[in-house]
Amino acid sequence: MLKYVVSLCLISFVLVQSRPADKYTTKYDNIDLDEILKSDRLIKNYFNCLMTGRGCTPDGLELKRNLPDALKNNCAKCSEKQKEGSKKIMRFMIKNKKSLWEKVEKKYDPSGSYRKKYEAELKNIKSNK
Repeated sequence: MLKYVVSLCLISFVLVQSRPADKYTTKYDNIDLDEILKSDRLIKNYFNCLMTGRGCTPDGLELKRNLPDALKNNCAKCSEKQKEGSKKIMRFMIKNKKSLWEKVEKKYDPSGSYRKKYEAELKNIKSNK
C-alpha cells in the first residue's frame, strides 16, 4: 500500500512539474529596454539570437523560446510589462531598424498570418511613432 501511495505522489509531482506554465517567467521583466535600444551592438546581438540561436544571453534565449508561442496565442502568457515592452520594441524596430524588423517578421511569420492577425495593433504602433 505504501508503495502505491509513494508511486501516486511521484506521478502527481511529475504531472504538476510538466504542465505548461500559465505565464512566461517575469525573471527578465526589469531589463532596461531603453539601454538595449540605444545600442546597435546589443540590438545586433538579440537579432542574431532570434535569427540563428547563437550568442544568446539567458533573456534572449527565453525570448527566442517563447516568441512563437506568444505570437500564436496573442501574448496570453505575457505579463503586462512584457506586453508593453514588446510594443515598445516593435515601435522602435519599425521606425529605426526596418530591415532587421522585416527579417524577423519573415522568419517568425513566413505566411503573414500573424501580420494579418495583429494588423490593427501594428497600425496603432506605427501611428504612435
